[in-house]
Amino acid sequence: MKYWYVYIMANKPNGVIYIGVTDNLDERVKEHKLKVYPKSFTARYNCEILVYFEEFENGEKASIREVQFKKWKRDWKIKLIEEMNPSWADLSLNWNLGNKIFRNNK
Repeated sequence: MKYWYVYIMANKPNGVIYIGVTDNLDERVKEHKLKVYPKSFTARYNCEILVYFEEFENGEKASIREVQFKKWKRDWKIKLIEEMNPSWADLSLNWNLGNKIFRNNK
């Protein structure tokens, strides 16, 4: 079964956040971390920390949720992140993304 994900990337705790939707979370996080698209929002603002995600069985429902998140006030988004991930840890740490394993080197 194919899954869809709504996810939030950040550059630091309480910093710049980016909300996206994808059907391949591993690959999409890898693209953000490697700055595959150097002129993209996440590359310009160094949003390379996966701080939140939700999984869906339906791409349309995932897209609706993404739009919903984008309409929320910033405070609501931060509360959502901190309910799941209070320390703003990178949820993708130690994932094997392609040939590179990402670890917090900062």
